[in-house]
This record gives sequence, C-alpha cells and structure tokens, in this order.
Amino acid sequence: MTEVIVDVRERDEYEVEHVEGSINVPLSAFQTAAPGVLNLVKDRQIVFMCRSGARATQAFEQARGLGFDDAHVYSVYDGGIMAWIAAGLPVQKGAKAPLPLMRQMQIIVGTLLVVFTTLGATVSPWFSATAAFFGGGLLYAGITGNCAVASVLAKAPWNRHDPSVKKDYCKMSGGSACS
Repeated sequence: MTEVIVDVRERDEYEVEHVEGSINVPLSAFQTAAPGVLNLVKDRQIVFMCRSGARATQAFEQARGLGFDDAHVYSVYDGGIMAWIAAGLPVQKGAKAPLPLMRQMQIIVGTLLVVFTTLGATVSPWFSATAAFFGGGLLYAGITGNCAVASVLAKAPWNRHDPSVKKDYCKMSGGSACS
C-alpha cells in the first residue's frame, strides 16, 4: 500500500513550501473537503501533515469520525513539515514564496534611501534628514545585530507562515531573536 500525504495547513502556508505530491486539505475546510479526497485515495495509506503535528492530529481524529475507518489506514507525520525539513527531506517551494528577509530589507531600505536622497536634492534639503535616518538605522543594525525593518518584515502577512523567515531573522539578529 502506497502512502499519500494530506497536508492540513492553510493554503498560504502550503504554497510557501510543501512535500511534492502532497494534497492540501486545510483543516479549516476539512469536514467538507475531506470526504471527497479520502474517497479518491482509499487504496493508499494516508499520512496527515501540518507545520508541527497539532493540526494533523486534529485531522486524524476528524477523519476517523467521518466513518472512513474501514477503508483507510491513517497516521500523523510526527513533527510536521518542520521535522521533515530538519531531516533534510526535499520540499517544493512555491512560486509565491517570499524573498529572503535580508533581500526584502535591502530592497525596502535601498528604495527609501534613493527616494529621500532624490527628494533632498530636488525638493527640500530636509528630505536628506530622512535618508540619513535610514542610513543610521543600517549602521545601528550592523553594529548591534538588531534591525527594526527586518523585525517588522518578519511579522508581515506574506512572511508569517514561512519557517525560513524566522531562521533568517534569527541569523540576522546574531541569535538574539531566536526562541
């Protein structure tokens, strides 16, 4: 019996990275979507996966409650996709996956420096003070390892579910942001 991975994370999490060939059935829609999916894969062992295992365990219980016990063999991938990645197993990165945190920060701060330097040269020299502020912020981040822009970006909606962003932020902060 071959296995199929049913990833119960939300769609945006799944699009960031997932196991190739897995099927996305978000836990939030599991009760309605699961019966159709489970009927399609009834000759295979079903392995539920989420980020760390909690939602997969809930999906496991819900699947058993849907009355498919006789037709399916269920299991939960312990540790979720985080454990899968930690084991060095391959994942498929989505085309919508965000840029690395350092590049996001460089693009934003670089753009702001160009804009405010240009405004300082063409509109009012007071705009140069804002450019100096961002330059000082980069200097402070380089010296201390704490970057306010990276901190805000790590919490942005497009980064929130990407495990690599937390790792990037941890590296950028010299370990002070790691938990």
